[in-house]
Amino acid sequence: MSARRANAIRLACSVCQKSGGDGVRHGWNKATVILSLVALFGVSMDSRASGSPPPPNVLLIMTDDMGWSDLHCQGNAKLHTPNVDALARQGVRFTDAYAAAPVCSPTRAAVITGLAPARLNITQHGADGPQFWPEGRAIQPPPADHILKHETVTLAERLHSAGYHTGFFGKWHLSGTRVRKNDPSTGGAGFYPDRHGFEINVGGCGFGGPPTYFDPFRIPTIKPRKDGEYLTDRLADEAIAWMRLSKDRPMFVCLWTYNPHYPFEAPEVLVEKYKGREGRGLKNPIYGGQIEATDRAVGRVLDEVNRLGIADRTVVIFTSDNGGWSGATDNRPLRSGKGDLFEGGIRVPLIVRWPGITRPGVIVTEPVISMDLTATVLDAAAVKLSAKETLDGRTLRPLLAGRKSKPRSLFFHYPHFAWHKSNRPGAAVRSGDDKLILRFDDNSVELYDLAADIGERNNLAKKRPKLAVTLRGQLDAWLVETGARRPTLRK
Repeated sequence: MSARRANAIRLACSVCQKSGGDGVRHGWNKATVILSLVALFGVSMDSRASGSPPPPNVLLIMTDDMGWSDLHCQGNAKLHTPNVDALARQGVRFTDAYAAAPVCSPTRAAVITGLAPARLNITQHGADGPQFWPEGRAIQPPPADHILKHETVTLAERLHSAGYHTGFFGKWHLSGTRVRKNDPSTGGAGFYPDRHGFEINVGGCGFGGPPTYFDPFRIPTIKPRKDGEYLTDRLADEAIAWMRLSKDRPMFVCLWTYNPHYPFEAPEVLVEKYKGREGRGLKNPIYGGQIEATDRAVGRVLDEVNRLGIADRTVVIFTSDNGGWSGATDNRPLRSGKGDLFEGGIRVPLIVRWPGITRPGVIVTEPVISMDLTATVLDAAAVKLSAKETLDGRTLRPLLAGRKSKPRSLFFHYPHFAWHKSNRPGAAVRSGDDKLILRFDDNSVELYDLAADIGERNNLAKKRPKLAVTLRGQLDAWLVETGARRPTLRK
């Protein structure tokens, strides 16, 4: 028996034990084990027989509500993020990267499927409802899904079929929490990450935020371990332990931190570090502690990649699911924040390190969007779509390699109300440096030149009417093509 096959059997045995004794905690199931072994013996042996090198590992890190200005390498001198800063120096940092939506669930769905939220009809963070609807509103938001359907093929499913180990650690928020009796379509554990292509799920459930960041977390997919342990540290521990078990085969690791989402809690030693430093770039010392705790956990996982000797064949992606919440962080120079189609709600950090493709310290200014990450991962893994399949993103390989890519427009659709008065349901398009926002409540448009006005203070719609009409036409056509649901007049 080969060492590789023996290791696979030992891994399968350990998985079966976990599945039987601690299935909720670890997220393993016997069907997954069997599929994993089939993929291992089939795909790995084919690769070995052909002499082709194995595909790279992929570590996809997505923070929750981390704003564009919430990193030292993004220009925030108040925050201490040495590990993410180091990653930026080693790879490519994008200045104009966008989340697919200004709230979490739609962007998460977009990344894990490669499809625009409008196409998926997952356009609100969880279930929309009256808690977000202002009195006296002229329009009514459309119904939206908040559960990722099984008919949708996920990135994890594609990679698992190609022979990858697949592990999920952190926030999911695509499974719903309001489960009706005897109606599995309403959500619940049947829609957790381990039902969407991941072999293991630690932390993923229907929660948008943890009840607390300190153990016991009261998250259904994480068992208590050490009283008072910080959640972000625990997720890093779990990811590291799984990587050590799974390194015999290409890995797809999703570390989707709950941080720095509400509730605002951080280890006291980190909070103390930021007290007295409030001002531009830092509204609250607790938030500063959350950012540094996140950076610390990312650094531990990246250090483990080095210790395992796999850094030269591991693609690392770091990003956020939407802009920072204005109540917690300072998004300046961007306008507004989470829940809004202004730049503060959708522009996010993005750093990519792809050995053999990226060069150290490169900065890319071309606009990119969440679905591009899906296409990039599939490209790195050499996983092809069927002839009938398409994604709403494109691989970032040319940009990462220092080449130009064909110009295109990026589109956004958020037909809902959020929790702050500045939000108005709408859609947006960015083309070059120009950005147009369509407001659904009065059918008005706003036009901004982001190169000259990153803060979106000077509405040029009346001064440049031809451009406004052109961009409005592009946006309307995209909304029709994706089947985007729009608000209706309230009777």
